[in-house]
Amino acid sequence: MSDLTKLTLADALDALAAKKVSSVELTDAFLAAIDKANPHLNAYVVVTHKKARKMAAESDARRAKGKAGRLDGAPLGIKDLFCTEGVRSTACSAVLGDFTPTYESTVTANLWRDGAVMLGKLNMDEFAMGSSNETSAFGPVTNPWRSSGSNAKLTPGGSSGGSASATAAYLCLAATATDTGGSIRQPASFTGTVGIKPTYGRCSRWGIVAFASSLDQAGPIAKTVKDAAIMLTSMCGHDAKDSTSLNVETPDFTKAVGRSVKGLKIGVPKEYRVDGMPAEIDALWEQGIAQLKDAGCEIVPVSLPHTKYALPAYYIIAPAEASSNLARYDGMRFGARKAGKDLTETYEATRAAGFGKEVQRRILIGTYVLSAGYYDAYYLRAQKVRSRIAEDFTNVFDKVDAILTPTAPSAAFALGEKAGDPVQMYLNDIFTVTTNLAGLPGISVPAGLDAKGLPLGLQVIGRALDEETVFAVASALEKAAGFTAKPGVWW
Repeated sequence: MSDLTKLTLADALDALAAKKVSSVELTDAFLAAIDKANPHLNAYVVVTHKKARKMAAESDARRAKGKAGRLDGAPLGIKDLFCTEGVRSTACSAVLGDFTPTYESTVTANLWRDGAVMLGKLNMDEFAMGSSNETSAFGPVTNPWRSSGSNAKLTPGGSSGGSASATAAYLCLAATATDTGGSIRQPASFTGTVGIKPTYGRCSRWGIVAFASSLDQAGPIAKTVKDAAIMLTSMCGHDAKDSTSLNVETPDFTKAVGRSVKGLKIGVPKEYRVDGMPAEIDALWEQGIAQLKDAGCEIVPVSLPHTKYALPAYYIIAPAEASSNLARYDGMRFGARKAGKDLTETYEATRAAGFGKEVQRRILIGTYVLSAGYYDAYYLRAQKVRSRIAEDFTNVFDKVDAILTPTAPSAAFALGEKAGDPVQMYLNDIFTVTTNLAGLPGISVPAGLDAKGLPLGLQVIGRALDEETVFAVASALEKAAGFTAKPGVWW
């Protein structure tokens, strides 16, 4: 078979099952593609050639014995936030040095249990703090897409920029990612891929480097809605090692893909029509509304009145939790160490050299809002706002089955364009942070191109633990949009 790397995950699994291709052949095709493209895209920070070929050979042996798992032989990319046994895992931060875990994260262990193959570790914003993949200690990731008539390097979004770029550029069948305020969905929108953040607690956080523990959630970035459903089915599951893991059955999400959406009520929140929203984003949203109406859905105008407070609340809660979580990086037990004349100086030197500027900024914000005298004014108030945002969704979901919004306020922008203005960068999360604050599932589906030929995404938000409706609506949008555009190969 030619162009093996261009197969969807579903098609690749079918080809493996039909013995049209072996996992070793498939894996070698991806490794060759990575070796060619990665010097230009910087999507991978570690490529595990030897491990990938060994896992692929083991998969072929299992398949020959009729013992293939759900993902057997499928080569995947793993975001560097997931700890992988025997493979460097640094959250793309210098403070972790060459940290190599002796254990496996629960999510990746689930993937290996189902027979998947690891191609390597994917680049990301340092500790998942960023919306453009420019805060990584390994340098920025480049989006495989380019604006018409321009060679300017574009961001793939963040923090899961490596996952999105690698999936869009055919450097893996799909990838793991994480989402704290939009870090799966915004990169998916920027790269013409599909990304889902499941309900908080669906995927175990054990073995994933923590950013903001009450917001972090793992999910996949994939080429199609069906591929995302295949990945999520394997990634989810109860885990006793994670106290926030939900002890619920994981359905086969693929059964919801293609399901009729006739009669479903789709909410359109008026608060998401923000000032200064580009006409293209508004037009795309209207197009999505019309497509779902044509598919038999009833469109219901709804109100989420506390939406305008979501971004400021998020940028108090997330840094506060980060300042607590990142206190463990002191150069004593693991990671990099800068020696000082005493313990305090060693701490200070290690953290000053190890943490990048954005991470330092968020630690300082978080420490400030948790400090005596400011805790009630900022952190406690932000938590009250969070409760109100969750209430808004509860009230709306009494009337509708899912909500449709844009994913991001723009298409991909140039690397360096917003790096000097943190507030402009933070505004990238304006449509996505609400689902993290409320713990709800949200998916981004590629739905069109802007005037410069860059992909734009639409977001479907669902009730807690109702990913099946989210997948059904997303697949209806995917079918109606007929998005087939691909980035040109320039590397």
